[in-house]
Amino acid sequence: MTIKTATEDEDILKCWEAMYALRPHLEAGGFLTRIKSMQAEGYCLAFVEENNRAVAAIGFRYLQFLFNGKHIYIDDLSTLPEARGKGYGAALVDHVVELATQKGYNQVTLDSGYQRHDAHRLYLNKGFKLGSHHFVKTL
Repeated sequence: MTIKTATEDEDILKCWEAMYALRPHLEAGGFLTRIKSMQAEGYCLAFVEENNRAVAAIGFRYLQFLFNGKHIYIDDLSTLPEARGKGYGAALVDHVVELATQKGYNQVTLDSGYQRHDAHRLYLNKGFKLGSHHFVKTL
């Protein structure tokens, strides 16, 4: 299985369907523009491709906070419904953990919705721990 980094428009657009499976509020017409804007702010997008189609994708950032130092934050991890259970999500998580390890970072972090039990199983199996609650105030 090969993991590619999406930097070119064509590869970013390949990731649309996988990301839409996780983020159905997004609109296809603005996806490329949004990803490129996020990439300008440090967002990275990687994916697993089958038959010229991204079957799974992960979005992440290199960050540094006072409380945990340098770490990678995973924004998005999604696999197409028909491709789930084949190890693509696990491979993408391993890819990001390896990137963090290569840089000497202390942690890989993420937030996950309470209802995403299958995702939680993956994260726990990969050694993630429940470390905090994430609070949001909508303005």
